[in-house]
Amino acid sequence: MKRTLKETVLRAIILFIGLLIAHLGVTLFLLADLGSDPFNVLVQGLFHSLENLTGFPFLTHGRVHIAVCFLIILVLLVVDRTYVKLGTIICMICGGPIIDMYSFILAPILADMSSLVERLLMLVAGCVILAYGMTIVIKSDAGTGPNDLVAVVISDKLHSKFGITRIVVDVCFVAVGYLLGGLVGIGTIICAFCVGPVASYFLPVNERIVEKTLKRFL
Repeated sequence: MKRTLKETVLRAIILFIGLLIAHLGVTLFLLADLGSDPFNVLVQGLFHSLENLTGFPFLTHGRVHIAVCFLIILVLLVVDRTYVKLGTIICMICGGPIIDMYSFILAPILADMSSLVERLLMLVAGCVILAYGMTIVIKSDAGTGPNDLVAVVISDKLHSKFGITRIVVDVCFVAVGYLLGGLVGIGTIICAFCVGPVASYFLPVNERIVEKTLKRFL
């Protein structure tokens, strides 16, 4: 059924709220400085491998990240284009600037959290907030981040639980990224095994919240 302009805009707003929450979690995760998230371990590994092979000066981590995101979107357009929506592009464009904004605000505040226990707590909090925000984005049904799309599509196609699928996808990202030269820390492992199950818990919760919000304003 074709959506009205009002519903499309409302779903985009819900998606953006989810993005803000999810990237707060990502920022806390990164500021804990205990390893990169699984997708960026893959990007980091690809960047180092391409840099060693070619030495092209225009290569940067950010550009490789965008290229991988676009590649995932192109593959999914071939597999099933119904999964790729305008919100997917919004997620890809807005993620970096949102993290930069949070980092500018939070880095000075959290600079004193230097002990391993404090950083681990910050990392776990980041993973939970990331998972919560991510599920809002997914349940907005306006599109989602390219790396999350992989888990969503596979879990739907195989009729498997999202949490388990997300773990498999993240572990594959980490393994390939590590072999290509990406850096893996304890935070990477925690994220790979934590985000999927936590997101799986929040999915039905946020589905109800999104449905109630849509009914209230439409």
